[in-house]
Amino acid sequence: MFISVFSWLRSLSVVGRTVVGLTTLGVAGAVTLPSIQPTNTTPIKTETEMVEAAPVVTNKIITETKEIPFDKKTEKDSNLTKDTRKIKIAGVPGIKTLYYSVTYADGVETKREFTKEEITTRPIDEITAIGTYVEYVAPEPQPTTQSSNCDPNYSGCVPIASDVDCAGGSGNGPAYVSGPVQVIGNDIYRLDRDGDGWGCE
Repeated sequence: MFISVFSWLRSLSVVGRTVVGLTTLGVAGAVTLPSIQPTNTTPIKTETEMVEAAPVVTNKIITETKEIPFDKKTEKDSNLTKDTRKIKIAGVPGIKTLYYSVTYADGVETKREFTKEEITTRPIDEITAIGTYVEYVAPEPQPTTQSSNCDPNYSGCVPIASDVDCAGGSGNGPAYVSGPVQVIGNDIYRLDRDGDGWGCE
């Protein structure tokens, strides 16, 4: 009787547990019965494994360059004809470097803060020259009848005297003449200071 009962227990299943490998003693002798083992093999996570890992936070300084525009200025130049314009110095933009502190979480940028800027290269101003030179054109002498009181070395009546100076000048005379007068002979009164053939210009 015990042998048949234990044979039946050998294949018994209890609430999802298979009864294997149990051993007991009966009247008819020793009978090995199955032991009970769990059939669910899904691993159970520990509390540490269930806590989500914190993101890896890093910080880095990055730079950015920007162009600095140049200024445009003008200056007068007596060597250029009046109102003529010429670029004397070409303008060159400058460069400035901007510094930022950048925070990353798992490699993704989360924050950016401006820290400072430095001028890497200063701009060069553009200089344009504007001409102011006006060429002097002497007026055509007017034909006049030279009187006996006019010096024949000049066209335009220059009085004959011990000394003649230009009217409005610093000379002390005693005689004066309003110019311009053309020197056609010897400039005995030194009225033509620049030697262009005209006096008292």
